[in-house]
Amino acid sequence: MSETSGADYRPSSFVHSVSGSSRLLPSANRWNSIELDFTLLPQSSTGFDSLPSRFSKSFDFNLTIRDKKYFKRFLYVSIFILVFILVLVLLLHFLTHKNHEDSPSRNLTDALNQALLFFDVQKSGHFPGDSPIKFRGDSGLNDGKAGNINASLVGGFYDSGNNIKFSFTTAYTVTLLSWSVIEYHQKYADIGELDHIKNIIQWGSDYLLNVFIPSNTSESSILYSQVGGVGSDKNADNDINCWQRPEDMKYTRPVSVCDDTASDLAGEIVAGMSAASLVFEENKEYSRKLVQAAEKLFNLATRQDPSHKPGLYTANANCGVQAQDFYNSSSYMDELVWGGTWLFFATGNSSYLKYATDNFYSAEDEELFKDKGIFYWNNKQTANAILLTRIRFFIDPGYPYEEALSTNRTDLTMCSYLSNKQFSMTEGGLILQKPDSAPLQYAATASFLSKLYSDYLELLRRTSGSCNTANFTLGMLRGFSMSQVDYILGNNPMKMSYMVGYGDHYPNQVHHRAASIPVGKWHSCAEGNQFLNSKEKNPNVLVGAMVGGPDKNDIFLDERDKPRFTEPSISSNAGLVAALVALHNSPSESSDFYDNLGIDKLSIFQNVHLIPDDL
Repeated sequence: MSETSGADYRPSSFVHSVSGSSRLLPSANRWNSIELDFTLLPQSSTGFDSLPSRFSKSFDFNLTIRDKKYFKRFLYVSIFILVFILVLVLLLHFLTHKNHEDSPSRNLTDALNQALLFFDVQKSGHFPGDSPIKFRGDSGLNDGKAGNINASLVGGFYDSGNNIKFSFTTAYTVTLLSWSVIEYHQKYADIGELDHIKNIIQWGSDYLLNVFIPSNTSESSILYSQVGGVGSDKNADNDINCWQRPEDMKYTRPVSVCDDTASDLAGEIVAGMSAASLVFEENKEYSRKLVQAAEKLFNLATRQDPSHKPGLYTANANCGVQAQDFYNSSSYMDELVWGGTWLFFATGNSSYLKYATDNFYSAEDEELFKDKGIFYWNNKQTANAILLTRIRFFIDPGYPYEEALSTNRTDLTMCSYLSNKQFSMTEGGLILQKPDSAPLQYAATASFLSKLYSDYLELLRRTSGSCNTANFTLGMLRGFSMSQVDYILGNNPMKMSYMVGYGDHYPNQVHHRAASIPVGKWHSCAEGNQFLNSKEKNPNVLVGAMVGGPDKNDIFLDERDKPRFTEPSISSNAGLVAALVALHNSPSESSDFYDNLGIDKLSIFQNVHLIPDDL
């Protein structure tokens, strides 16, 4: 090489960078000795490195490739490793996603199909001939005939593993199932279950129409609160001391009679009939019948009359004293607010909304501290807050309803689900809202409400919410909601699905008379005990029934004589159904109504015009 500016260059090879194409082209020297300097930033102003290249648009590099053959091999191996890693990551992601989707806890369509079947099992009265349940038949055909009572109380649902029918929990079940249909009817339709759940709801709403007998005189109306239990002769065969299939019952079943001062019972029945009227709004005659009965009962139960003294149905000896051992109500104003809110949706009459908002804080004052944030058969206040929040979000009637329509209570409830300040969690991830009770029923309704509220927020194009100093995102609410359903369906320390018939491992000794006794032969009351005490599996699989669940240590005992663990109920399953449909995949097509969430934004307000009724 020649000298330039008094400096000596040692022999080197160069690569040319061709402007515009960004390609590296070899110089005239050999490929097997190329010096590459990747230091492209300006260097120091002195020394050899600062000398300009003799070739225009060329750069000096500090990387030497000694052999073209090895360099190519290095490139090929590097590319192969990168491609291999990419393929491996994609494959792992695909397999993980596939297993996640195919796992028992994620097949929500099957879970929802099965959960609805439990209500078919629980049907009392003339059993449908086309029912998929083959171990059940006609039963309770004399219900309502007891002593001097001659009522038409055939039908309805057996409450749980016993053969008693409670109007209070039947009405709650009808309300909750109807609410899930009003919000997510498109999802039910997508999986072919809309007609099925409407049939279940009508089975219950027909019964509610029968338990309310309005008075044509100045006397109080009649509410039948219970069929079954223990009669006046406590030593006779009855629903408590007999372990029999409903079809085998031959004893007289007592009937509990209330009047419209049973405010909690009246409010829940009003809510059930009002919500069901929206489900059947296409059947104008039936819907109108439900609304008319609901309005009449609500007006009676809330009338301002010195002789009318509202109270609890379980506090009345003739009305619901036997129910104290099963469903002991602690307040009644939450049910009246609940009934008034649903009656507002059913009629559009703003006087019902006024009643609900005027009495919302009275209901809150009555609410037990230990029940705050919990939605179940005894406490509707948590759900009341969410329904009133829905009104605030989507129609916002303004004055004079603003205070009761505040979102604060609902936001606090959501935060309570996501932190351990109010409710603890088991090590397996189950929320413990009432640690000493069967926990799954509360986890199911918490799952439903958290997913539902996240959908409300998304309809408003919101991505988060807050309460005091805490914040939550839609993803956090939905993650919590899914985690509770996952736990119920098998993702728990016992590796057991707590819904019977779902997956490969589920309870086999469910505390349930009809499921535990073989079909084909009549068994007396005394003979039934052998099936109660048997350690064998139930001969009839109670598909879709969610049992009570594990204890606070995630331990579950699959034993028939331990109903705390193994007994299902219609009110518990209603919460599970609501959670499952809320979490189910949204419809494939979006619309102005469903907004790709599967939720119907406006049909709940179809009767609401927000015109004061006194104008």
